[in-house]
Amino acid sequence: MLDTLALVQIDSVNVVTPAHYQVFFSRIGVYPRSLLDDLLYKRRAFTEQWAHEASIIPVATWPLLRHRMNERERRIRALGEYMRKYASYAARVLEEVRDRGPLTAADVSEPDGTKGKRGKWWGWTHAKAALEGHFAFGALAIAGRRQAGFARVYDLAERVLPDEQIKREITHEDARRELARQATRALGVFTRRDLADYFRISMVEVRLVLAELESLGEIREVRVEGWKDTAYLRADAKPPRGVEGSALLSPFDPVVWFRPRTERLYDFHYRIEIYTPAPQRRYGYYVFPFLHNERIVGRVDLKADRGDGVLRVLATHKEPGTPDDAAPALAGELQRMAEWLELDDVQVASKGNFARALRRHA
Repeated sequence: MLDTLALVQIDSVNVVTPAHYQVFFSRIGVYPRSLLDDLLYKRRAFTEQWAHEASIIPVATWPLLRHRMNERERRIRALGEYMRKYASYAARVLEEVRDRGPLTAADVSEPDGTKGKRGKWWGWTHAKAALEGHFAFGALAIAGRRQAGFARVYDLAERVLPDEQIKREITHEDARRELARQATRALGVFTRRDLADYFRISMVEVRLVLAELESLGEIREVRVEGWKDTAYLRADAKPPRGVEGSALLSPFDPVVWFRPRTERLYDFHYRIEIYTPAPQRRYGYYVFPFLHNERIVGRVDLKADRGDGVLRVLATHKEPGTPDDAAPALAGELQRMAEWLELDDVQVASKGNFARALRRHA
């Protein structure tokens, strides 16, 4: 599944479970979450790096992103400012990792010798900012995660990644083309903006790489009913079969992470309301879209209450035209999710226009 998707966005919000674990549950059902950890941190077939956002990627993709591992990259520019301002401290932190081995931010002393003192840099400690800077610029990689707080464990990139990937040289143009190629395989049919968003390639570069891939015969221009923008299709794409099945989608799932594409595909307007003040939220704090057969038919505000062993359905809303079989299908998915999370029960609150139907089946 990781190879098919090319990348999976990481998000540590643990209202239900960190989002990247959920992406695989949505597609393959109940599985031991330790399998993903083993792939990442033991077998090391995959690794973490900035791709879409902070993401899980195949280790072979890491060299394709090397040209971004500098302070010109928009998302990590502020880290570059930090690394310049505190260059001597950042160098000391890197040497500490080299000498001591894998470390979390809590293991590293601050510039004044104390530990855990938060600074003005995003509320991080100096140690966290320095480690993140070295990670973003490729000197460090993620060797593991500490269960308490999901804390990153940093080590030298050459001690985490295969030697052939560390030494692999690839031009910016070749890297851009391969990233775009991976995105086209994951997307199937797409617009320029869809392709740009997947690996966060600039629109200028997307225009160039589309022309390259067209000339190579890998994609072709198509028309999609209802889409205003020009669309493209993988040349080896197979005519799709009807899709029958149901899935609860994390807010950071590839199906919904680029909202304009979700609206084009499903006529479904979706926004995350985590940062919206509670009285202004329309659907809830951590809302999962519910995909049923070929439509997104509902929204479910979920919380895993681990203390009481309950998956709490805080609110449930349906979309116009939701079919009658959606409620029992959603009830089944919630039961499977509770089983996967090792929770004993599912409790459905009465809030939302889909709650009554769901409660009859939950």
